[in-house]
Amino acid sequence: MKVLLANPRGFCAGVNMAIECLEEAIRRVGPNIYVYHEIVHNKHVVDRFTRLGVRFVDSPDEVPAGSILLFSAHGVSPEIRSLARERSLQTVDATCPLVTKVHLEAIRYANDGYNIILIGHDGHDEVIGTMGEAPESITLVETPEEVDSLPFSPADRLAYLTQTTLSVDEAGAVIDALKRRFPQIEHPKKEDICYAT
Repeated sequence: MKVLLANPRGFCAGVNMAIECLEEAIRRVGPNIYVYHEIVHNKHVVDRFTRLGVRFVDSPDEVPAGSILLFSAHGVSPEIRSLARERSLQTVDATCPLVTKVHLEAIRYANDGYNIILIGHDGHDEVIGTMGEAPESITLVETPEEVDSLPFSPADRLAYLTQTTLSVDEAGAVIDALKRRFPQIEHPKKEDICYAT
């Protein structure tokens, strides 16, 4: 059997940045660092940092007051940032810049009075963070079939955003369904899909 390896291959820029951010934090203060969720969704990376002494947590409440909490590449909601402040945690933000772009787009669309349709996977760390930016304005859809049951009319002010780690085909099918049902739907000037993922 012949095996072909893609070239280039490896982590995307956002994942590399998050890993480098955690490595730099360890160099500066040692491994007594907490990370909100997994730094990236890669078992080998998480296991390596766990062996170094880094602790991965699911809530800022698990972090001793005054400790360092690093936000993963997936980003966090304003609620998590607020909880970290309440606990006097020193935070380090390793959010992928593309995820930050999606967060800023969600805020902008919400402030402009749009209902936002977020294409993504329910329960994914990135989706939870994005939805937290404007929870009253964002509706999540995962499949083209879900578009038919959205409670909006074509006359409503609508915009769509995407989870950055979706495949182009997966997101494209939902986008096509949205555009058929809501021909006037707005979208970001540039794609939010990470092509390296």
